[in-house]
Amino acid sequence: MHIKRLHMEIITAGCLAIVGVLGATGALELGVSWGDSGPKPGYFPFYVGLIVIAASIGCIIQALLKAKSSEQRETFLESEQTMRLLSFFVPMAIYVVVTIFLGFYVATALYLFYVAWRQGKYKPYVALLIGIAFSVALYLVFETAFQVPLHKGPIEDMLGIY
Repeated sequence: MHIKRLHMEIITAGCLAIVGVLGATGALELGVSWGDSGPKPGYFPFYVGLIVIAASIGCIIQALLKAKSSEQRETFLESEQTMRLLSFFVPMAIYVVVTIFLGFYVATALYLFYVAWRQGKYKPYVALLIGIAFSVALYLVFETAFQVPLHKGPIEDMLGIY
């Protein structure tokens, strides 16, 4: 599977447009008009979001207008490069989702275990030790030293924390 430059430009511009839409719609909740004391909190983020959306649309149009050029038809990623990229991105995306449900520390331990075992070629018990040790170190740094509580998921209730 070869990914062409044209496709990557359209995908990137589309993702950036989504960020602009999220920023603009989030700003609507804060108010985007001008109040008695000046602009409301969502005024500037709303217009920045609109600018990002407009720029993204411009990038998509520009890419489509140059679609026939040799520059746009060149290969952006080869099959092997795509697989390496996915081998990094997919576990990271799963890590983000697992963090929401199981908490930061458990998700970090699981992610590091998987990456050390599958990509680092460590033995499973060494990879597990790496994941657990790093999560404990993160807990000590954030919760104890900096006193910054991070999302712990169901472990918080099981251990009676907070």
